[in-house]
Amino acid sequence: MATRKNIYFASDFHLGVPLNDTAYTREKRLVRWLDSIKSDAAELYLIGDIFDFWFEYATVVPKGFIRFLGKLAELTDAGIKITLFKGNHDMWMFGYLKDQLGATIIENELVITRGEKTFYLHHGDGLGPGDRKYKVLKKIFRSRFCQWLFARLHPNLGIGIAQRWSAHSRIASGGKETFQGEDREWLVLYAKELIKKQHYDYFIFGHRHLPLDITLPNGSRYLNLGEWMNYYTYAVFDGEKLELKTWDE
Repeated sequence: MATRKNIYFASDFHLGVPLNDTAYTREKRLVRWLDSIKSDAAELYLIGDIFDFWFEYATVVPKGFIRFLGKLAELTDAGIKITLFKGNHDMWMFGYLKDQLGATIIENELVITRGEKTFYLHHGDGLGPGDRKYKVLKKIFRSRFCQWLFARLHPNLGIGIAQRWSAHSRIASGGKETFQGEDREWLVLYAKELIKKQHYDYFIFGHRHLPLDITLPNGSRYLNLGEWMNYYTYAVFDGEKLELKTWDE
């Protein structure tokens, strides 16, 4: 049996969109990837927007994702630690996945040290300059009052509204993002500002939907994990080096 030492990072699966057969095909592909890492994974970090929409009512959660959630349960039962980050699409994760999977739920950033390397982890939404409209909306949507109000909607209505909203999101269009240059990539600028105050070996983000691996000052690196509608990319740390890879069956 292989030694479980690797740490895996992935994000932006956007499960639930599009609402057709391709969504199931993508979910099955994710399950095969998870199955491929279960023999050597010690930890798995899912860095946000795992679901295109997620809201936990007191007694109801969005239907679907059975194969994916079942595979996560299998990994945790095998002793693999799973950490889930709230993204801008699935920020309304509360206690269900923690209770059912034993997963750790992260609201914003998380700093970890592994193999003498420090990692700064965050989904990436609302960081860096610009995007002021979303930063305001994020505060509203994450407020307890907003969550309480949404919970008053019947699930058929609330989840139906969310699904119609998702149909017009940038990920639903299926298009690929393009690199804007380091001086215009907000998360790169954010990382460069942060390392002026404190050194991190690696910055790992999602949200951008574009796999990127950029060398920063003082030996730091910025990685964006991409997404799983076009790129199927993830990162793995083996205790010594961090690599950005593409899942190729």
